[in-house]
Amino acid sequence: MTKLPLPLLLLQPPAGAASPLRSLLPPARSLTAMSAATSTAPSIGEYPSPVSPPYPATSKDLELRRAMTASARSAAFASADVVFEDEWLAVVDKPAGVYCDALLTSFPCSAVSGKHFLRLAENPATKPNLHLANRLDRDTSGLMVITKCNKVAGKLVKAFTDHKVKKTYLALCIGFPPAWEKIKICSGHGRSKHGAWRVYAMSDVGRSLPGGSVVRDMSTRFEVLGVNGKGQFREPYSLDTDDIEPITVQEKATDQTCGGDANSSVILVRAYPQSGRTHQIRLHCQYLGLPIRGDVKYGGVIEWDGVECEGHALHAESLSFVHPITGLPITLRSPLPPWAKDCISAME
Repeated sequence: MTKLPLPLLLLQPPAGAASPLRSLLPPARSLTAMSAATSTAPSIGEYPSPVSPPYPATSKDLELRRAMTASARSAAFASADVVFEDEWLAVVDKPAGVYCDALLTSFPCSAVSGKHFLRLAENPATKPNLHLANRLDRDTSGLMVITKCNKVAGKLVKAFTDHKVKKTYLALCIGFPPAWEKIKICSGHGRSKHGAWRVYAMSDVGRSLPGGSVVRDMSTRFEVLGVNGKGQFREPYSLDTDDIEPITVQEKATDQTCGGDANSSVILVRAYPQSGRTHQIRLHCQYLGLPIRGDVKYGGVIEWDGVECEGHALHAESLSFVHPITGLPITLRSPLPPWAKDCISAME
């Protein structure tokens, strides 16, 4: 595997020591300052260049096969396991390989409780007004919120948009073991001229992209939980006490495609997305040289241990938010998928 850009190989400094990032990275600037600096630069027709590689050619056919399989599964999908439910909302555990909308069409009317259930009993033709407050990629498993009325839907969607919902994800990555235990990566995010989601430099935030969109900021914290069976599975740490100095993406990444080399390691990481951009965790894992297993769009291996991967190994592990009606804090954890259980068992 080729060498990562210099900032990505830096170790976290010892407690009390000066960070090497200050001297090696461009001076930190706020997003407001960067947006102002870039608003006058590019002329019409000049777009920023992404710093992550395009989709590999081999991903097109495989993604099509996966999409067709997921469509068939979604059409026959019975129901998802309910992790939490009350009169206003439900939190369900979405399996991998199923489209989000299948959770709405399969949500049982008997699961609608309280006043909504009474109205349904009085008039069986009445259907609850269900909405998805968040969405997950087709192959991503984990927690999704279903609201039961427009009022709750509006409040929860706004909470997700305003990044007031705290989320954690588990990802099984294949690559070289990182030199860091915890890291925060900040970059730009947007669609390239071919419509693909890509990583952009932070200095490009605010610049125009093809199709009329702009480069937006995204940031993710990561922590390594285990490498090749060595490590310890632990509870998510508090972001409020976190003092990790961020790595700011300013340069093009080297080729991060993982070819299934025997020297590649199995790395379990937990991700804490601070923003909610499309494919955010998958993109940042690719840029860090830790592509998610089976994530063929973003450099992940297609086969591992002689078996073709059905999808990428990414799981929405937990959600924490304030209930939009009661005002009470809610923290929920999803049951672990088989690949996560196997990895954690190997560490015990």
